[in-house]
Amino acid sequence: MSLTVRPGILDIAAYVPGEHDLPGSGPIYKMSSNESALGASRLAMEAYTKGAQDMHRYPDGASMALRTALAAQVGGKPEEIICGTGSDDILVLVSRAYAGPGDEILYSRHGFLIYPIAAQSVGATPVAAPEKNLTTDVDALLAAVTPKTKICFVANPNNPTGSYIPATEMKRLRDGLPENVLLVIDAAYAEYVDKPDYSNGAELVKAHDNVIMSCTFSKIYGLAALRLGWAYGNKSIMDVLHRIRGVFNVPAPAQAAGIAALHDTDHVARSKAHNDHWLPWFVGEVKRIGLHPYPSVGNFLLVRFPSDPKLNADAAEKFLKSRRILVRKMGAYGLPDCLRITIAEEAAVKACATALNDFVQGAATQ
Repeated sequence: MSLTVRPGILDIAAYVPGEHDLPGSGPIYKMSSNESALGASRLAMEAYTKGAQDMHRYPDGASMALRTALAAQVGGKPEEIICGTGSDDILVLVSRAYAGPGDEILYSRHGFLIYPIAAQSVGATPVAAPEKNLTTDVDALLAAVTPKTKICFVANPNNPTGSYIPATEMKRLRDGLPENVLLVIDAAYAEYVDKPDYSNGAELVKAHDNVIMSCTFSKIYGLAALRLGWAYGNKSIMDVLHRIRGVFNVPAPAQAAGIAALHDTDHVARSKAHNDHWLPWFVGEVKRIGLHPYPSVGNFLLVRFPSDPKLNADAAEKFLKSRRILVRKMGAYGLPDCLRITIAEEAAVKACATALNDFVQGAATQ
């Protein structure tokens, strides 16, 4: 007897995370996964270690203490918060709850790869709206809405492009969507942004019952290994998601570390200050070298390479690996001429700039 896989599952292109290892010995500069340059805060690590002492106990299945801390941060209520194993877990939960076969899930063309994966995993059709200058195009999203549209995912800032849309544009998108379409604002990188016209979307959640803001502890908080994410939305939506999440979906030490990370505002400020310094520095170096960096408000930079086989993105990625530097190839995002490079620790950023310069100069002499 052979097992039958549900139709559509084998059509999913499985998510491939950034590389994390290389053969041989010596340090590796990992700039492939947009992790925090400064790592987790001391307070979060201490809380995690302490929490591990009760490893034989089940965690609080409701994550109530963590949800209460998160609600205070956004000015909401604990019942308007859900926690999950990374924000991608919550994005999949949303898709399971509000879409299925025959439905459509809308997203921006170069948005996070989890969006089409989540859609296909529930039998829905992913619909990618074109972008304008590698930026979410509200008009294109609204034009792509059909009676079958159930969810609209928008990453703001967007990964991997680093672009964002202002609060007025996000509001225009919300107001233009039918009331039966759920707008999910993926604000994974919101803490890095200080543009005066930017908002993480919390005010739209407060004002409307068809908006969710999803967030993560994996980026500026430096807790990627703990797989801890959360979302803020109307109580009725959260009630639905809580019904289908894992019963004990967030380990107790992760809950404790998340609360401590929220309270360690000094560490968050240092992490942002690091990015505020080294992102523009790296942009300047990339331009000086003669490559094209796209504007970014995240903790990463999308860099376009020439089509010349000696200078293209594949050749650059191979060269960087020879220097034990890992970056992210972008072919899966429809950007084969680009690499995405995390603003990691100072030594990594400087090493990458030097390697890119050597790569371009070396190709010129071949």
